[in-house]
Amino acid sequence: MDEIEAHFVALLDGRTSRDAVDQWAARWLTDDQLSWDELSLWALGLLCGIDLRQGPDGAYLHDDGQVRDWLDELRSRRAR
Repeated sequence: MDEIEAHFVALLDGRTSRDAVDQWAARWLTDDQLSWDELSLWALGLLCGIDLRQGPDGAYLHDDGQVRDWLDELRSRRAR
């Protein structure tokens, strides 16, 4: 879970690209040998596809504000 959260932070800080985060998350989600708890699966599902755009030259489907909200929710759910 720490690594998942770190990818949200790195994306928002500009230390990694949306494409890199998408590829990282997709690699874990498509590994049939792994099983995930509900929170990890939710967070990986958000990161997988984080690079989707609203069209060929459009804005990202999920802007930085929404990604920040997801990070806040992830942190809140982890704290429970």
